[in-house]
Amino acid sequence: MPTPPREPQPAHRPTVYFDGACPVCRREIAVYQRGAGAEAVCWVDASACPPEALGGDLPREQALARLHLRQADGRLVRGAAAFLAMWTALPQHPGLARLARVLDRPALVRLLDLAYGGFLRLRRLWRPAR
Repeated sequence: MPTPPREPQPAHRPTVYFDGACPVCRREIAVYQRGAGAEAVCWVDASACPPEALGGDLPREQALARLHLRQADGRLVRGAAAFLAMWTALPQHPGLARLARVLDRPALVRLLDLAYGGFLRLRRLWRPAR
């Protein structure tokens, strides 16, 4: 007996995990969320979501420490690489997608991560205590 045709699986979208308790982070993510095509990405506020929304491989403390993005294939990227992946996934920002492709070089990503690390040290001043 032939197997019945399977229903197509829903397309998986990248998921961005951000710190909604950080005022700077919240404002930046809001800019991306307001743009046309923002539904191409799932947005998860790691400061307010249930633990299962983060997945078993992303502890809340890690999710709050820096931006993370889960690719549609399940791979988790963090820091500068997560920003580049997010920019690539947002159709309303073609300039950012082009910039992400230019910057997506191992040496540049490491340099961007160093700069992001500097921002994260300053961010502690703006984020309420956990």
